[in-house]
Amino acid sequence: MAAESNTEDYPHEIDEQLKSFDSSVNAVKTMIEKLMAMSRNDLVQKLDPLDQAKLELMSAYTLNSLFWMYLVTQGVNPREHGIKQELERIRKYMNRVKEITDKKKAARLDKGAAARFVRNALYEPDDKDSRKQTASKKAADTPSESPHTKRPKQS
Repeated sequence: MAAESNTEDYPHEIDEQLKSFDSSVNAVKTMIEKLMAMSRNDLVQKLDPLDQAKLELMSAYTLNSLFWMYLVTQGVNPREHGIKQELERIRKYMNRVKEITDKKKAARLDKGAAARFVRNALYEPDDKDSRKQTASKKAADTPSESPHTKRPKQS
């Protein structure tokens, strides 16, 4: 009976939203408990500098977002509060870290490999065979010279 009186205190239209909010709060609580169980120094030492920056930014953004929600529950407009500028500042740094991460993941051009791909893509076996035949004909047509004999230079 206590549950029935509890559900009558709010409109039924927001019932799904409240259930979703409750599950989200429980998920956040679980994640915070996992993070709090680990020593921060141990966690930071295992990460490279870029991941450390991501962790710090995520922590700051999460705390500021929770404070934003707290202000809303207290009836304060967070858009007129300094928290808005802080969240924008953190978001700017998050975008910068994302740019750095994307640059690391970007494909790098191996110029030598690219040249080989192009050369092999343009390869035509008929042309190569004709070049071999032409080269062998030229070699057969030209008289061989001994290293000791010189031809007179023609002007």
